[in-house]
Parts: sequence; structure tokens; C-alpha cells
Amino acid sequence: MPRPRLLLAALAAATLALAPALTEARPGGSSSMGSRGSRSYSAPPSTPTSPGTVRPMDRTMEAPGRPATPGYAQPAPRAPIGQPNPQGGFFSRNPFMAGLMGGLIGAGIGGLLFGHGLFGGFTGFASFLGLLLQIGLIAGLVWLVLGFLRRRQPQPAMAGVAPGLARSNMAEGRPGRAGGAAPAGGTPLHILPEDFNAFEQALKAVNDAWSRRDTGTLQRLATPEMARYFADDLADLAARGWHNETRDVRLEGGDLSEAWREGDRDFATVAMRFSLVDVTWRLADRAVMEGDPNRRTTATELWTFTRRAGGPWQLSAIQQVG
Repeated sequence: MPRPRLLLAALAAATLALAPALTEARPGGSSSMGSRGSRSYSAPPSTPTSPGTVRPMDRTMEAPGRPATPGYAQPAPRAPIGQPNPQGGFFSRNPFMAGLMGGLIGAGIGGLLFGHGLFGGFTGFASFLGLLLQIGLIAGLVWLVLGFLRRRQPQPAMAGVAPGLARSNMAEGRPGRAGGAAPAGGTPLHILPEDFNAFEQALKAVNDAWSRRDTGTLQRLATPEMARYFADDLADLAARGWHNETRDVRLEGGDLSEAWREGDRDFATVAMRFSLVDVTWRLADRAVMEGDPNRRTTATELWTFTRRAGGPWQLSAIQQVG
């Protein structure tokens, strides 16, 4: 390969390798990370601010295996090794086909035993094909009749959730209650206007500490797990010689997704739509690697906060929408 083409290929490979880091620079890395107690593997209820789906956790220290509410796909259970599958195979679910195949095999074995060959019991291969055609027609008619009868039977109603459960508008500061999804654990928690004010202030304070690379303040504002993720991401940026700055954060709107209590801990997940200046610099020469220092961007995320009774709220998870 000529040298210019080799150089272009190397540059393209380097660009692809660095692209994910550039697009994951702000707090949270544009990913879902942290813990929501027993609901870490459950999808938060949608809200007017975030009506779409919520991405499950990319990074979490919460142990899996707790029951999850609808919204995240759960793997189908598998039978233990050495035990039969409870659903069975095709023939166990279709006894008619099992009987048909059993009869054909039996007839073939009978032909072999009596010296007529595998298809001798049917007086030749043509007769065998004719028999198959007749059996196929009969099976098709039976299938149509059974399908008609099944459609005439009343279907069981799906269990649902009562619509119209109110969710607070965080920007207006009205008290709210938990969202409409079936809870994975804990009891519903009432959120007060001062709590919403604390969430808005935490949004700004976390971004300010992130921009200043103040890990000490991040340890105070977030749980140890989230503080560790922030420290790792800041160290990764520094190793590349970059610095991400998120400034002038403004909460444009938000509302409560759900709030609950587990033991002595309170949890609240809020959807927040905010605008900010998000730009990544190269430390060596202040060259802009991503973003625009003169243009605002908008993001929507779900932030989960936790606290012990009587204590301050701390950020425990950030999740992306879509």
C-alpha cells in the first residue's frame, strides 16, 4: 500500500477509536450509569418530559436478580442442565404431528421387518406419496377448524395500570407521587417542592464541579459509586489531554417519574430537560475538539437521587432517554 493511503487508513482508524470518547464527555458520559436500589433493573415510568423509552444501566454496581417492572427485556428462564425443558419441543406441543410421524415411522419399520422395504407397506412409493397427500389435506382441514374454534373462544383480559396517575411538574414545584408502573420494591414516597429545588440545584452543582474537575465536591454531591464513575471519566479525559466544560446550565422543564422508600433510604427519579454550553477542549492549545463555546445544546436525562432519613439528597444514577 502506498504511504499516503497507509497514512489515511491510520488516521481513519484513530478517528473511529477516539470518536466514542468525544461524544461521551459531559457528566454521565451520555450513558446510563449508577444504581436505583431494587429498581436498578426496572424501567422508570415515562413522563411528559421523557415520554420515550429509557436506556438500561451501562454501568452499575447493583447486583442483578431482583424483580423488574415492565420496560426492560428480561431473559427467558432456561431449564437446568439434566432437566427437561418445561415447554418441550415441537412434537410435544403438537400431539397430532407426533402421532402422524409415529405412524409413518411405524409403517416403515413394519415394511422393513416383513421384507417389503421401507415403503413396501404402502405398495410402492407412489402409494406412499398419495397417502401423504391425503393425510396433509386432512391435517389442513383439522388445523383450520381448530383455529376457528380458538378464535371463537373469549380471550382473557390483560391486567393493566389505572391511567391518569398524576406526576408533578418539577419546574412548577408541585408535590408529586410515584409514577404509574408497578413498583419493584419499596413504598411510595411523597416529594415536596423543596425536594424539587434540591434536584435542580444538584443538576447545576454537579456540572459545575465536573467542569472544575473538583472530585471532592462530586464525592459530596453523589453516592460513592457515582463519584467513582465521575473520577474515572475525568481521568480518562485527562489521559487524552482533553477537558470537558459544561457551563450555564438551565433547567428548561422536568417532572417526577417515581419516588419510593426502601428501608431507611429514600429514592426519587426525575426527568429533566436542560440546556447548557457543552464543549471539549484540548488542554495543550485550547483547540475545540467537540461542541461550540458560543452555542447552547439541549439534553433530556433521568436523574435518580437518594438520601437517608433527614439527610441531603445525593445523585445515585443518570439514565439516557431512547
